[in-house]
Amino acid sequence: MKKLGGHYHPVDRRAAFVHAGPMAADIFLPDFETALASRARSVEAALEKLLDDRARNGEIVRPQRLLAAMRHGVLNGGKRLRPFLVMESAALFAADKEPALRVAAALECIHCYSLVHDDLPAMDNDDIRRGQPTVHKAFDEATAILAGDSLLTYAFEIIAGEETALPVQTRMTLVTALARAAGHGGMTGGQMLDLAAETRKPDEAGIITLQAMKTGALIRFACEAGAIIGNATPEDRERLAEYGAAIGLAFQLADDLLDVTADAAKMGKATGKDAAAGKATLVSMHGVEWTKKQLKGLVEQAEMLLEPFGADAALLKQAARFIADRQS
Repeated sequence: MKKLGGHYHPVDRRAAFVHAGPMAADIFLPDFETALASRARSVEAALEKLLDDRARNGEIVRPQRLLAAMRHGVLNGGKRLRPFLVMESAALFAADKEPALRVAAALECIHCYSLVHDDLPAMDNDDIRRGQPTVHKAFDEATAILAGDSLLTYAFEIIAGEETALPVQTRMTLVTALARAAGHGGMTGGQMLDLAAETRKPDEAGIITLQAMKTGALIRFACEAGAIIGNATPEDRERLAEYGAAIGLAFQLADDLLDVTADAAKMGKATGKDAAAGKATLVSMHGVEWTKKQLKGLVEQAEMLLEPFGADAALLKQAARFIADRQS
């Protein structure tokens, strides 16, 4: 990753940190908040059904304690932002809502598995998640590991299964893209880099790479998945992926900013942990005002990428602003 003229240029993608003027004042419009909440309810209803105790064909039994731990890690609130991005990106291409919902639910299973494992003592060692005890605190460490393993595995079954009414090739493409976003070249690889950063601080480029993998990869997939589901052109699929890369970087920047500025009660989890651990972040490296300026630039870039879609992309534009300006 190289820096040219004050802009960051990640390899093979145009998503970048840029400098821009202030964002418009009407950041959170009622239609966005309503849409986000509505999508969240739909995803939670789908997850409730997917995580019931009925054994599916080929399963023997779903152990009650394991299922309870999985449900604790998934059905515990949250904005469901990644599923929203899947469904809203798919809507750009007039895709069928039901398969998009199933893919969105699968992605949320991956995201929640990552949180269950990240909270473990061997990782981030957190006791609270979304204002509730983490899975290993509510149950035990071994159960938390198995719950995470099960959610990870289940996500691919949800997408690959015939119940997800998409062509076989489309399901294969989604499974491959999600595996790459979630695996050693994406999210889990980013977590490994994050662990290494505790003993050897990365430089600026290293931090950006780490964050693009640990946080950005699943957000990028969420946006690209909608284009895959909607059978978009390769150009539109890449445009949505680039939009996802931009807001993924913004998400992590905003998260690091909140770690410095927000209180634990509002966040629903511990704050100030990066500073306490001496972890290098772009906020610690450049300061709060620099970070806010970069967030504004990323929002502007995300909006620019969506321009070809016109008014149909209004909610996705608002999503970029929501991510950059969120307070929890």
